[in-house]
Amino acid sequence: MDDVLKLIQELCDAPGPSGYEGKIREIFVRRATPLADSISADRLGSAIATKTGLKDGPRVLLAGHMDEVGFLVTRITDEGFIKFQQLGGWWDQVMLAQRFRVITGHGEVVGVIGSKAPHVLSQEDRSKVYARKDMFLDVGAASKEEAQSFGIRPGDPIVPDSRFTQMANPKLLMAKAWDDRFGVAAVLRVLEELQGVSHPNVVLGAATVQEEVGLRGATTTANMLAPDVAFALDVGIAGDTPGMGPDLAQSKLGDGPTILIYDSSMIPNQPLRDFVVKVAEEEGIPIQFDSMPAGGTDAGAVQRSASGVPALVIGAPTRYVHSHAAVFHRDDFDNSVKLLVSLIKRIDAHAVENFRKA
Repeated sequence: MDDVLKLIQELCDAPGPSGYEGKIREIFVRRATPLADSISADRLGSAIATKTGLKDGPRVLLAGHMDEVGFLVTRITDEGFIKFQQLGGWWDQVMLAQRFRVITGHGEVVGVIGSKAPHVLSQEDRSKVYARKDMFLDVGAASKEEAQSFGIRPGDPIVPDSRFTQMANPKLLMAKAWDDRFGVAAVLRVLEELQGVSHPNVVLGAATVQEEVGLRGATTTANMLAPDVAFALDVGIAGDTPGMGPDLAQSKLGDGPTILIYDSSMIPNQPLRDFVVKVAEEEGIPIQFDSMPAGGTDAGAVQRSASGVPALVIGAPTRYVHSHAAVFHRDDFDNSVKLLVSLIKRIDAHAVENFRKA
């Protein structure tokens, strides 16, 4: 396993749902410190690694959010079962009978999402999606007191119990939390690739918090940093599985980074989009285009900060996002990093002035 895969594995396996990103922040700060000129943070918990090329050059923000979708404990029943609140968007069908970990102050407790047995359901009820409100987490406790003795308390975060895996094709990587450990890993790899490289700007590599619950970290980070241009690094929706198609999602695994031309939080800056496309063509980097009518990204929050920031989403197609086992192609990650480094080398004050003409 090479160093990039080790970085990805460390980030994906660590727990970090919205509002509980501390473990991911520790990894980011530890790995970014030797690569950056300085490390800072906003008051919500986002971390920023600054790498200066030209001191008075444009401030270029790269934002990858640390949080993954998860849950938190809302209460423990008298019988010892855990009721929970979702953190981020979950599709009920991917939750039932899946293993999760409760992150307590005394360690991790493994449980499984439970429900009524199908044998006792009517034929009509079996054909329905089981409602999240009727689900519970079974941690093997026989009472509320026993669950508490495990260290479980209301407010404890819950994350999928799923480990990073290389598939039979070793370029296909399966893990929880690709959304958006892809972005955090990409920020760190870009900082690594910039070592000893001159560039005409100030790179602000941000690992943001609470994207899945309302783009909150990107809002505070952008207002604090006042970037001149921004890229949100986030996964896209792959359209290369049965039942999908180009009208639902156009991107395919292995065909290159995805340029998002629309999502529900933003319409990207068009001169910036054209600049990215031109650089990709000149560098021979494959790219794809897609749109996402539902769901937003950190770029939407950054775009609306202060008096406005030219922004764009660069991502990679991913299968089965917001589940225990998303699937991603290593080449798309490497080409995303290559594209971002090429952009940083070319973005200067003149380019930023053109972006502002949108």
